[in-house]
Amino acid sequence: MQLSERDITTREVLDWKGIHLFHAPGSSCSQKVRIYLNIKDVEWTSHPVNLMLKENISSYYLGINPRGLVPCLIDDGAVHIESNDILVHLESRFPEPSLIPAEHNDSVSDLLRHEDNLHMALRTVTFRFMMPTDEPPKTAQDLERYANQGSGTVGGVADAARDREIAFWRNMLDGGISDEAARAAVAEFRAAFEDLEQRLAGSSYILGNQLSVLDIAWVIYVNRLALAGYPLEHLHPRLAAWAATLKSDPAFAPEMALPPPFAARVAAHQEALAQAGRSLSEVCGLTT
Repeated sequence: MQLSERDITTREVLDWKGIHLFHAPGSSCSQKVRIYLNIKDVEWTSHPVNLMLKENISSYYLGINPRGLVPCLIDDGAVHIESNDILVHLESRFPEPSLIPAEHNDSVSDLLRHEDNLHMALRTVTFRFMMPTDEPPKTAQDLERYANQGSGTVGGVADAARDREIAFWRNMLDGGISDEAARAAVAEFRAAFEDLEQRLAGSSYILGNQLSVLDIAWVIYVNRLALAGYPLEHLHPRLAAWAATLKSDPAFAPEMALPPPFAARVAAHQEALAQAGRSLSEVCGLTT
């Protein structure tokens, strides 16, 4: 999705040349784009965004991406948002090696949309089972800033997607993530993973025997659920084997590993959940 110039208030980026990526290490959507760039061996300029310091809702960054999300790609001054749309755009710019099989060229956007529709469910699982919640991720003051900085538009129109983002964080502030919401999110993933398990019967990749953008997109979600405690090998052995193969690939491996400080926080949080009988498997009824 390419933004119009009127959506952008941090005007300097409109003059940038080459490929620039605003991204964050632990962001699932950033991981997808970095893996793609690794595979294609594209030269790009890195602009890390520190989510813990809330740099994504600074006036500078909201002036580039009014949704306050990462990643955000600048391609010769054109601003592109939404990770799957970025992948499709990059494929048109860097077609070799092909990551969209010719027979799926017309349908790949629809195929990616199913994965993208689970983004809020992924965030639900992440914050419930991977992130300590001693303090709300965003305060009321943060949300006020989020709502009132940047253009607030995409394509020159008031952006409902930003409103949904703010509503999610307000819910986190007001009451956190309930067991019911966690179960619903995990149930969505279980249904999607069962479909992928069937797709992988007799083939190496989701769309057959060629690596595609669909593999890049889904392996990040599969890996995140496994890190959150989802019993992947038990419920979906083919999917687990596929993910392990991709995770060992040099283009994937560095992007799928948790940064050490974050990994330590996740491990401590999950240990506390397990001791309290509140792990993902226990809350969602997936114990074996």
